Amino acid sequence: MTTRRTFLQKLGVSSLAVTLAPLFSRGREAAVANKPIVLSTWDFGLKANEAAWQILGAGGRALDAVEQGVRVTEADPEERSVGYGGRPDRDGKVTLDACIMDENANIGSVAALQNIKHPISVARAVMEKTPHVMLVGEGALQFAREQGFKEENLLTEASEKEWKEWLKTAKYEPVVNIENHDTIGMIALDVHGNLSGACTTSGMAFKMHGRVGDSPIIGAGLYVDNEVGAATATGHGEEVIRTVGSHLVVELMRQGRTPQQACEEAVRRIVKFIEKREKTLTHTQVGFIALNKAGDYGAYCIHSGFSFAKYDRQGNELIKGKSYLNS
Repeated sequence: MTTRRTFLQKLGVSSLAVTLAPLFSRGREAAVANKPIVLSTWDFGLKANEAAWQILGAGGRALDAVEQGVRVTEADPEERSVGYGGRPDRDGKVTLDACIMDENANIGSVAALQNIKHPISVARAVMEKTPHVMLVGEGALQFAREQGFKEENLLTEASEKEWKEWLKTAKYEPVVNIENHDTIGMIALDVHGNLSGACTTSGMAFKMHGRVGDSPIIGAGLYVDNEVGAATATGHGEEVIRTVGSHLVVELMRQGRTPQQACEEAVRRIVKFIEKREKTLTHTQVGFIALNKAGDYGAYCIHSGFSFAKYDRQGNELIKGKSYLNS
């Protein structure tokens, strides 16, 4: 026979079970989290991931992994939209942008930096050695010199030849998925469960001198919240800046969306803004990649053709991102 006391006792146990269920569930998720894992944008992300994995696979910190990973692309003269060998602005100057963010919300950024091959490492120095979060132009170069970074000519023969050919018409008509405006963004989750991210680019080919896109702007080109997840963007920076895109992706994950759902909503938001301004999507490409604390990931873009690289314990692979438009 159930007495009032035993009924209340049973009710108390049941209520406690309901209350603790989400906690146990989160504990199981944490126990089976897919870590370490690193994601990076575009085909060149495969090589960058290899360098990052050397650190992550050995139990290293995500911050070190993302810095070393994107340095591979910055140093490759064959990659024409990042670092050394990047296409110049319309004045023939190679100007670089980069930012970095760790698990403690420490941030560093440089923009319109010239003559330094690894802007991501200068950005990290800004983060760790100054009271500021962003240095630009001549000030960024002066700081880099003071920190011992070597100056060198970043305009390769191939990039200079393309620039001189462009000068004949001086038309600015970027082609979607032709990497004249693309970025390497990298986000990682280490074995300790901490997230970090890095983003670096030479920006749009033949841009106006002094133009800065989303890549060095925390919240636009990159955002990390160690309680939730991380995201980074690539493509036309002006559109990403309008929506503070990477921060938007992370906040959507905070609200309960998966990384894939968050990337899709952020792209739809950008499309909505473009349509409000009565602009066409024809020449506009934006892509996001995102990663949460459980090691779940997602990616989405406007036009098909965007790819990203994923390296976890299953290996390194290139994945075709889903797109808003399938043409």
